[in-house]
Amino acid sequence: MPTCNEEPLIARTLQSLLAMTERSEGVEVIVSDASTDRTPDIISGFPVTLCHSTKGRAIQMNSGARLAGGDILYFLHADTLPPETFIDDIRSASANGKKAGCFRMNFDDDHPLMTLFGWCTQFPLMICRGGDQSLFIDRTLFLHIGGFDETLLIMEDYDIITRIEQCTPFHILHQQVTTSARKYHQNGIIPLQLAFGTLHLMYALGFDQKSIIRYYRENIV
Repeated sequence: MPTCNEEPLIARTLQSLLAMTERSEGVEVIVSDASTDRTPDIISGFPVTLCHSTKGRAIQMNSGARLAGGDILYFLHADTLPPETFIDDIRSASANGKKAGCFRMNFDDDHPLMTLFGWCTQFPLMICRGGDQSLFIDRTLFLHIGGFDETLLIMEDYDIITRIEQCTPFHILHQQVTTSARKYHQNGIIPLQLAFGTLHLMYALGFDQKSIIRYYRENIV
């Protein structure tokens, strides 16, 4: 789990996650932190592994993965909660030969548009993918493709899915993660979705990271 200045919510996230994992053997929770607030102090109060990293989700997730000892890696954002059955779901998928995939997603907001956006995540289209859906991947495959591209500050999740699909099918599991709608509340539902659509288009057209990052910073709070 990569974190950066998540002081208001990280305790709640870890409490929920640890409640889901406490009865499962062979599960380790690793938090890769790049905060300047009290987030690492809060994390230190939980029975998880805290990894200090430089800022950048790709860098942070790779740093956490290097500490992991398991055969299956699972990447989860700090404002997202997996389904209660996520461990069994991932292990079952792995046992059935699925090397990588994600969950469907819903938001913690029942606005009709938010419900629609979540409903769309069941479809195998890149425009419907996102890091908030979390990611499970076989460790051997993760190492084979070189992990996350640390040169990418934005769109690192789409990049790794593209490289996964060059090696093996990418699977969308039936259960849903629940992610925070806070960015939609801050930016407005339609303006933020249009901004995300523009970022997808810029990435697909091969815009460089500086241009993508500049657009993100100018249009998303």
